[in-house]
Amino acid sequence: MQTVVDSAHFISAGAVSFARGLNDTPKIVALLLVIKGLGISTGMAAIGLGMAIGGLLNAKKVAMTMSKKITPMNHGQGFTANLVTALLVIFASRFGLPMSTTHVSVGSLFGIGIVTRQANFRVVVGTLPIAGVLAAVIYWGLSHSLS
Repeated sequence: MQTVVDSAHFISAGAVSFARGLNDTPKIVALLLVIKGLGISTGMAAIGLGMAIGGLLNAKKVAMTMSKKITPMNHGQGFTANLVTALLVIFASRFGLPMSTTHVSVGSLFGIGIVTRQANFRVVVGTLPIAGVLAAVIYWGLSHSLS
């Protein structure tokens, strides 16, 4: 039985990867349109470089937080979180609704934690205000430096 659950979990992780690509591709195209003055090749390189730097700086921390700090899970619960994430992101992508696959995944994980009464509220609730303040500071800095 565990082999079936592990295989389903593996397939659901692939579905999340597909959903991420489906949802992120239009955003990347929009970035290419915004930086069209650079040309397609240079624009793609700039976006790829930005994504790589972001991944190098934060991917491990994000992965550890999502896999260990939000809630403890078994393989079946991980499968469920992946399946919910993939379905929600694919459905939203079908209607052109931009969203963060990572945020949807965190919501799925947190939902499982609430149901199992093992959610780490401090991790999720603490992160949102910090992200909001950081976004506001960056926006303020950019809007004042570009005007």
